[in-house]
Amino acid sequence: MPKINLSQYFYFSVFILVFIILAADVSAQLPRNILNQAKGRVRGITGATKNNSDTSGNGSGFERRNDLADSITISYRYLDSLKSNRLDSTLNDFNKYFSIPAQYLTLGNNGSASYPILFTPQLKAGWDAGFHAYDAYRFTLEGTRFFKTTRPFTQLTYLLASGKEQMIQVLHTQNIKPNWNFGFNYRLISAPGFFKTQNTNHNNYRLFTNYQGPKKRYAAYFVLVGNKLTSSENGGIQSDTFLSQSKYRERFSIPVNLGGDAEFTFNVFSTKIFTGNIYKDFTFFLRQSYDFGKKDSVIINDSTTDYLFYPRFRFQHTLTSNSYAYQFKDTLGLDRRGTNKSAVADSTLFKNWYDTTLNPTGGLAFYMTDKWRSITNDFSIRQFPDIKNPAQFVEAGIRVENYTGTFDDNTVNFLNIAVHGEYRNKTRNKKWDAIAKGEFYVTGKYAADYSAFASLTRSLSSKLGDVEILFQNVNRTPSFIYNPLSSFNYKNPGDYKKENIIIFSAAAKNPFFNLWFRNISLTNYAFFKNYHQTDQSSGLINIIQFQGSKTFKISRHLKLYSDAIVQQAGSTSPVQVPVFYTRQQLAFEGLFFKNLNLSTGLDMRYYTPYKMYNYSPVLGQFFPQDSATIKNRPDIAAFFHFRIKTFTGFVRLENLNAMSFDNGFGFTKNNFAAPNYPTPGLMMRVGVQWNFVN
Repeated sequence: MPKINLSQYFYFSVFILVFIILAADVSAQLPRNILNQAKGRVRGITGATKNNSDTSGNGSGFERRNDLADSITISYRYLDSLKSNRLDSTLNDFNKYFSIPAQYLTLGNNGSASYPILFTPQLKAGWDAGFHAYDAYRFTLEGTRFFKTTRPFTQLTYLLASGKEQMIQVLHTQNIKPNWNFGFNYRLISAPGFFKTQNTNHNNYRLFTNYQGPKKRYAAYFVLVGNKLTSSENGGIQSDTFLSQSKYRERFSIPVNLGGDAEFTFNVFSTKIFTGNIYKDFTFFLRQSYDFGKKDSVIINDSTTDYLFYPRFRFQHTLTSNSYAYQFKDTLGLDRRGTNKSAVADSTLFKNWYDTTLNPTGGLAFYMTDKWRSITNDFSIRQFPDIKNPAQFVEAGIRVENYTGTFDDNTVNFLNIAVHGEYRNKTRNKKWDAIAKGEFYVTGKYAADYSAFASLTRSLSSKLGDVEILFQNVNRTPSFIYNPLSSFNYKNPGDYKKENIIIFSAAAKNPFFNLWFRNISLTNYAFFKNYHQTDQSSGLINIIQFQGSKTFKISRHLKLYSDAIVQQAGSTSPVQVPVFYTRQQLAFEGLFFKNLNLSTGLDMRYYTPYKMYNYSPVLGQFFPQDSATIKNRPDIAAFFHFRIKTFTGFVRLENLNAMSFDNGFGFTKNNFAAPNYPTPGLMMRVGVQWNFVN
C-alpha cells in the first residue's frame, strides 16, 4: 500500500489557490462589456436577471446583451411530493457532497458496509430481501429528483483522497421543451482501503424524465435506476493488538480474517473481488396519468396561448420492474484461470462463524446467491374536492405484485395484491398540511401486512417556523433473509411472527433551532444474534430519541454549527445505540473579495462508548454483541471549503484524532467501527465541484 504523500496534496492545493487568484486577476483586466456578459451567465443560477437594453449617449446602436438569455432558474421535487426545492449551496457541511451521511458509521473506507447511529427500523410492508448494509451508496427511485430548469445545467464533482480513494459524480438536466425535462446522473466510488481485502468499487446511474402535455391533462414520469456495489470483505483484523506494534505501522500488512494474501489489483473503474459481496439491482419505472376537469386558457399574443387546466379526477397507472442479485463469494482457493491453488479459504473461520465445513478436495470456490425479479402494476384514481387546489385530494388504488426468487437450491414464485389510499390537504394559505395514507395486503404471501401513516404540519410564521406531529404503524413480515429458502439462511427457523412497529414523533423547525422527538415501539423484532443465527424478540422494545440542531453566531465571521442526538433503548434490547451523539462544526466563513465564499475550520464528531454492532461479512448483516464496549476518541477534521462563482473546492484533513506518539510520531491511534474493524488514520481529501450553464 503506498504511503500518504502529504507534499503532493499540499502542492496540488497551492496550485488550485494560485489558479483561482490568477483567474480573478485576469477577469479584473477584461473589458467591462465582457464581464457583464459573464455575470449574466453565472448569477442566473440563483435566479433570473432583469431584461435591460441600452444605447450609448452618442446615439450609436450598441445593444446590451439580454442577461435573461444566459440566466437559469432551477428547481426540483421528488416523486409523490408537492414541495419544490432549490439546489443546496451551503459550504460548511461536506457530507452533502460526500457519499456517506455524517450520522453513519462505516467499516473503514468509503463504500464499505455502514449503518446509521440514529436507529431506524425497516418500515416497508410486504417483500424485502433483507440486505441493507450498503443502502447508503444506492441510487433509489424515492431519491430521484425531477427538475425544472430554464437552461441546460451540468454539475461535475470529483473527490480524491489518501490511499487512491476517488469519487466521481455527474449530474445533467435540461428542459427539452418547457413541459418536458430530461436528465441523468452517474456516480463512481472507488476505494482500495488501508487494510487488506477492503477495496470497494460502486457504480450508480439514473436516467429520469417527466413530461406534461401542452393542455396539462396527460403527464408521465420515467426512471431507470441501476446500482452495482462490490466490496471485498476481510472479516476484520485478527487482533487489535497489532495496531500498537511498530512492525505494523503500515496497516496493509496486518493479518485479517478473510481474504488472506489475495492478489491486489486496483482499477478505478473496476475492482476485482476475490472475497466479498457483489450486490446488483435495476429498476424500470413508468407512471402515466390523465386528468379530467375544467379547462381554460389565456391568450398571451397572436401566436401564443397559455393553457390552464383545473383537474377534478385523475386516472393513474404505474408500472415498475425490478431485478436484484445478492452474492457472496470466496475464490481465494482459485487462481485467475479458475484452477485450484494450494491456498484455500479459511475452513476454520467458516466452521466457527457459520457452522459450515468446506471441502478442500472439491471445488475451492465458495458462493451464495439470492436473485429476485418483480413486476408491479398499480392502478389509482385521484379526486380533487377543491378544483383550484391540486394539493388537496383523495386517492384510492390497487397494486398487483409478481415476484420470482432464485436461490442456490430453490425457486419461489408468488403474487400479492394490496390496496392503498391517501388523503392530502395542504391549504391554499399554506398554513396547514395534513397527510393520511395507508396500504393493506389483501392476499398473497404477505397477506395482512399493512402500513398506516398520518402527519399534521402547522406553519406558524416566518420567525416561529413549523411544528409537526407524526404517527406511523407498520405490520410486516420479516425480511426474506430470515426465510429458510434464502441461500443466506443457515438452518434457522422460518416461523417468525410479523413485526409490528409503532412510531410517534414531533418536531419544531424555525430559523433559530430545530428540535425533534421520536418514540419507536417494536414487537416481534427479528434480528441476527451472531454471525449466522437469527432470533426474534418476544417482548416489547422501546426506543426514545431526541435530536436538536442550532447555529450559534459567535462573531461576524465565526459560527458554531451544533447537532446532538440523545437516544435510549432497554438494557436487554438487541438494539444497540450510543446514548449521546454530537457533531460540532466551528467555521470561519463569509464573502471575501466580492466572489470568494469561504468556510474553514474544524469538524468534530463524538458518541459515547457503547457495545457497537459486530458484522457478519458473508451475510452482510450487522448484529448485536455484548462482549466489547468500544470507547473511541472524537473524530476530528480540519477543512477549507470555498466557492468562487460556480466553482467549489474542498481541502480536508480527516482523522486528526489518530495522532499518537507511541512508537514514534504518527497517526496510528485508530478508532473502531466494530470489534476488530479499525477506521483509517490520517486522510487528506481534495475535491472540486463545478456547475455549468449551457
